[in-house]
Amino acid sequence: MSRMTPFSSPLLLGFDAMEKTLERLAKSGDSYPPYNIERVRGEEGKGETLRITLAVAGFCDENLEVTTEENQLVVRGRQNDDTEREFLHRGIAARKFQRTFVLADGMRVTGAELKNGLLSIDLDRPEAERLVRKINISVKD
Repeated sequence: MSRMTPFSSPLLLGFDAMEKTLERLAKSGDSYPPYNIERVRGEEGKGETLRITLAVAGFCDENLEVTTEENQLVVRGRQNDDTEREFLHRGIAARKFQRTFVLADGMRVTGAELKNGLLSIDLDRPEAERLVRKINISVKD
């Protein structure tokens, strides 16, 4: 028995990758580090501007990496475990993380800033041009 999905309509062509991405996102359950996503008010007609803010206390810029891989924004953090120090109690663990955000077509990262333990990543999507293209129909006898 086949499973019905939102993308199983014969009118939706080429959305297989989107469906796989949604399935992968549904399976990921890691909540570290916590983050906010906000819409930043910009100029009218300039498109959409978003800001992702991750709480990365204890990480410095050398421990963080922000990359785009295909249609994904990937944020990685790595901390080195300090073996020189002797802890009587260790409640703050040195850990690594990877947080992935799927980007819609046309989204681009415009910058990243680390301030007071918060990593802010700005994205925008310029207003798309409305493109209408006429397709010629060939007639064969």
